[in-house]
Amino acid sequence: MNAQEWYLFDLQGYLVLENVLTAAQLDALNAELDRQIAAVSAPVNAPVNAPVNAPDRTWFRWDGLLPWGPPFQALIDLPPLMPYLKILLGEGFRLDHDYTHVIRQGSGPIGTRLHGGGTPYDPCQYYHVHNGRMYNGLTAVAYELRDVRPGEGGFACIPGSHKSNAPFPDEWRDLENPPACMQPVAVSAGSAILFTEALTHGTLPWRGQGERRTLFYKYSPRSNAWARSLYNPDEFPSLTEAQRRLLLSPGVYPY
Repeated sequence: MNAQEWYLFDLQGYLVLENVLTAAQLDALNAELDRQIAAVSAPVNAPVNAPVNAPDRTWFRWDGLLPWGPPFQALIDLPPLMPYLKILLGEGFRLDHDYTHVIRQGSGPIGTRLHGGGTPYDPCQYYHVHNGRMYNGLTAVAYELRDVRPGEGGFACIPGSHKSNAPFPDEWRDLENPPACMQPVAVSAGSAILFTEALTHGTLPWRGQGERRTLFYKYSPRSNAWARSLYNPDEFPSLTEAQRRLLLSPGVYPY
């Protein structure tokens, strides 16, 4: 993280990191998502006897992507992201949980409500700076597998809200009618949005022609846990030792 990026993250609460995934990685990740979508047998908002992949299935969500194999396991410690996460979370940070959203139309699994913010203080999702060092709670990496063009929807936030000293006005939370201070973030396929969960953020209704495909890998400082469920590194024997350390349960010692 260079000085300009440090400044922008402190100012905004997020960074866009371009081209962190290769074309080969995008192909492999999208191919597996294609397989998972095709295997779904109970479309949401569709009749019980509707065919698989019915057109009125507007979104998909899967939690826990590591069993899907090496392309997803490689994102545990993707090299372009590791230096940033070390600065944001300190030594020994851990992967807290992961999931994916595929949104075809309208609102996705979490709806269109803005959430998060610097106030009230959340001991699992926070941001502050002390003696020139950043301290973050839960921190997200959102990998976009398809282009998100201006006006199509997707990730949006209130820049700077991770440092707000006042609660976010509840009447501004509905992204169907977003406030003027909200900023949408358009990114190209293969890019990542890196943000603190203390940032007020959400998902605009999807209006793109294709699908919005986003992988979320969320990290915590080594002593914290946001998710109740924990990883068992022994379930994934092909992981490297560095990847296994990132799946450790929360704690300070031993490290």
